[in-house]
Amino acid sequence: MIFKTEVEFEAAMITALQNKGWESHVLKYPTEDTLLKNWANILFENNRAIDRLNDAPLTDTEMQQILEQVLALRTPLKLNGFINGKTVSITRDNPDDPFHLGKEVSLKIYDRREIAAGQSRYQIAQQPKYKPKSKILNDRRGDLMLLINGMPVFHLELKKSGIPVSQAHYQIEKYSDEGIFTGIFSLVQIFVAMQPEETVYFANPGPDGIFNKDFYFHWADFNNEPINKWRDIATYLLSIPMAHQMIGFYTVADDSDSVLKVMRSYQYFAANAISDRVSKIDWSDKQLLGGYIWHTTGSGKTMTSFKSAQLIANSKDADKVIFLMDRIELGTQSLREYRAFADDNEDVQATEDTHALITKLKSKNPADTLIVTSIQKMSNIKDEEGGLNAADIEAMNSKRIVFIVDEAHRSTFGDMLITVKQTFPGAVFFGFTGTPIQKENQKKMNTTSTVFGDELHRYSIADGIRDGNVLGFDPYKVLTYRDIDLRKAVALKMANAATEEEAIKDPEKARKYYYYMDTVKVKMAGYREKSGNYVKGIEDYLPREQYDRAEHQKMVIQDILDNWLRLSHASKFHAIFATSSIPEAIEYYRLFRESKPDLKITALFDPNIDNNGGVKFKEDGLVEILEDYNARYEQDFTLATHGKFKKDIAARLAHKKPYERIERNPEKQIDLLIVVDQMLTGFDSKWVNTLYMDKGLKYENIIQAFSRTNRLFGPDKPFGTIRYYRFPNTMERNINSAVALYSGNKPLGLFVEHLDYNLDKMNQIFADISRLFTVAGISDFSRLPDDLDECGKFAKLFSSLNDYLEAAKIQGFSWKQQSYSFKNPKKVVVMTFDENTYLILALRYKELFTQPGEGGIGDIPFDIDGHLVAIDTGRIDTNYMNSRFEKYLKVLRQDNIDQDLLQATLDELHKSFATLTQEEQKYANIFIHDVQSGNAEIEDGKPFREYITEYQFRAKNEQIRQLANALGVDIPKLENLMNAGITEASINEYGRFDDLKKTVVREKAEEYFVSTEGAKVPAFRLSIKIEKLLKDFILRGGFDIDEDENK
Repeated sequence: MIFKTEVEFEAAMITALQNKGWESHVLKYPTEDTLLKNWANILFENNRAIDRLNDAPLTDTEMQQILEQVLALRTPLKLNGFINGKTVSITRDNPDDPFHLGKEVSLKIYDRREIAAGQSRYQIAQQPKYKPKSKILNDRRGDLMLLINGMPVFHLELKKSGIPVSQAHYQIEKYSDEGIFTGIFSLVQIFVAMQPEETVYFANPGPDGIFNKDFYFHWADFNNEPINKWRDIATYLLSIPMAHQMIGFYTVADDSDSVLKVMRSYQYFAANAISDRVSKIDWSDKQLLGGYIWHTTGSGKTMTSFKSAQLIANSKDADKVIFLMDRIELGTQSLREYRAFADDNEDVQATEDTHALITKLKSKNPADTLIVTSIQKMSNIKDEEGGLNAADIEAMNSKRIVFIVDEAHRSTFGDMLITVKQTFPGAVFFGFTGTPIQKENQKKMNTTSTVFGDELHRYSIADGIRDGNVLGFDPYKVLTYRDIDLRKAVALKMANAATEEEAIKDPEKARKYYYYMDTVKVKMAGYREKSGNYVKGIEDYLPREQYDRAEHQKMVIQDILDNWLRLSHASKFHAIFATSSIPEAIEYYRLFRESKPDLKITALFDPNIDNNGGVKFKEDGLVEILEDYNARYEQDFTLATHGKFKKDIAARLAHKKPYERIERNPEKQIDLLIVVDQMLTGFDSKWVNTLYMDKGLKYENIIQAFSRTNRLFGPDKPFGTIRYYRFPNTMERNINSAVALYSGNKPLGLFVEHLDYNLDKMNQIFADISRLFTVAGISDFSRLPDDLDECGKFAKLFSSLNDYLEAAKIQGFSWKQQSYSFKNPKKVVVMTFDENTYLILALRYKELFTQPGEGGIGDIPFDIDGHLVAIDTGRIDTNYMNSRFEKYLKVLRQDNIDQDLLQATLDELHKSFATLTQEEQKYANIFIHDVQSGNAEIEDGKPFREYITEYQFRAKNEQIRQLANALGVDIPKLENLMNAGITEASINEYGRFDDLKKTVVREKAEEYFVSTEGAKVPAFRLSIKIEKLLKDFILRGGFDIDEDENK
């Protein structure tokens, strides 16, 4: 359905919502006062009993008490606790209620469990009016507000057909910047930006928060298929009971970063599936399997598991909910996250040791329902002194116990989980994993399904990449030995020949030799036939020691160092280097220290010293690594405190406490971490963008290791880079097998395109842009097309061009090189445009933000990405423009001027104006006109751009002088404000704008407006006009006021 106007869309949306549980009576154009009265009426109806309001309505001052509590809480995070806190207290001052007069009463405001029942009310407010920060400014109107029990908790911003959804969320951001979500409107929890064909929703970041597009979500169905059409959004996201549940159950007030979070659709379906499964359990059945959640790494499993546990605990469907981690330090991390996610009235219990765990398990206190512990502690509860005895165990097994197991692909197949299951035979176990163990990689003849039960919900890595929740991968197979050399060595070995000549001379040896040299008969990597029979490849015949040689290690180090600057963005990002053994990790550590002493490296592996040989080598290596680390970072770690050493490394790599701002102190960062097994699973950092691997991995371990690089960061990190060296062809096969197993049969997009493809796409998009400008009659990119649809197409094309450019830069593209040769497939790509042309296009793209017109961005039908607007176009080469100007002057100064030649050189000069902004082009043309008429003073060697800057400066001064003459305003104060880089939101910081207004001479201002309007201006309108003119002048950087008034 096409909506030509927002009014039509708004009306259709209201009807759809009314059909999905929202009340038929619509609150039209309500002010804040109207909404407060509406809230007061609902509170009265829901609390009129004798023990609450005693049938006496709330007074205005009593409502003010509630509003003051809202204002004091201020942020959506704190207000989420207010909304979900069920009640609010006031001191009664209504004389009609003498029983409670002067006393405190508690009022019910909202019950998350009273869904579409009881006292819950669901109202639609159409075009609510927001108060501006200044009385002089006009009121703002939103599109739709959705109210639950009188509280506005959803704000919907609608755009008509053809307008991208980005314009809706930009409008929300603009409203927030203007400070309109205050008072009762600060209760808004979720924003919904809509156009008929696309919708995104996101949590309100609040007055101090930052709008982050990475957390603007599309809703999807159970199978992760996106739901975008407006009618479906009304049905599946904004309907009752779903909207009520979103506010009550599926928002998370995260105290760790003071940001309100809203769950993605797949998190909702997973948490709901577990909660629903528990609610239907027959606890008399002692052979219970719960099920497992397959959610890819980086998709927010901890939040999902917490919500699952919280829903079960709150529903009273279980007596104990135990979150089981597979490592003690991760248990500490998850405890911190769980506590940050918990509501104010919820307790999440820690287990400092096994004794504390036992105490919490035996406790009947409701506060001890939700427990976080490690599988190590849980498996020891019968063995330790003072542990559970037979009576305790019998008592425990009479309870309804739910275990939620994180990283279920790891230790859940060891003896510890077996012990836990044997101790609690009546418990129900649920697993969370990004890489479930399946038939192809089963462990001890078991899979995740046989251990936990059915798959309850899936969100694969392919889903995550498609939705932009995690990044794709760019893997590179790096050969430290040529395939042909390895093949020849294996062929000679299998033929039992020392040389090629010897092998060829003997018929039997020749047969074997040529068999192994045949790339069709013997692949480099082995493979499994459909029958299940394994066919060896060349690399299967290589000894492990082939990759322990110094030659191989030197090639690996050389590759890492050759690519370091480019891949790390000059050490902005960090990398992990996975090695095959502890001795190799130590050897590589020492080789890096020798090869590049300034590279900030360290190594992490199991510090336990055993008696299996190599004790001294390992101990010396550990001591050397710790001493170097202590010296570089001013620490004092020892072997005894190696656990703290690991935590310090993790904090530095993740930029977590106490290193939240470590990027500002590069000397405190770690560039490269060398590991064996640690940190390849369960560790998250958006600052890690590259994984180097001199190690063989399979199936789940590949996806887990690769996923250390795929956390979202921003434009500088379009994907995670992987470079692998050991048995590279076998590793390539293993990667393909892992992708097939864990992409959920949707591998498309998992691996990013390589450099040749990205360069071809850049040339193709540039050709499309060139064609667009040519058709618009602009051959030199000197200005934007006049048609808005063409501007919209350019915006989309340039944004796409930049995506491919960012990827190509990391893969080795440089503007200094215009031609690139590739071997596989064999081809040469020549760039059809240079950096200067790209920067000119970037300049035009910036101008999309500054299209003429009033009222801000308006409904322009194109997307604009903020990070593209920040491209530094100051690097544009102006030498060409200067040379054209000098050539023009030379012709102009000739005695006998050739008019055709003069026109030709002038045309060339005008073509170079594409490198200027539209305003600069205006003054360039004025200057050229002055040159032609002899009114310009020309200095030898003076660059053309300096003349333009001078003309701009004079023009700005003249504009300021005109305004001062018109309003009598103080010029130094005006100039200071214009030079302060202010925005509409910050214009009156420290009262600067108010101070400027006080300098206005009202008599002069009145005289000016009478002359421009031809009629006397009433006093109240004069103030409005003065403020508007001053504000526009400052925010637009000045303009000719006489010209502007005559438009």
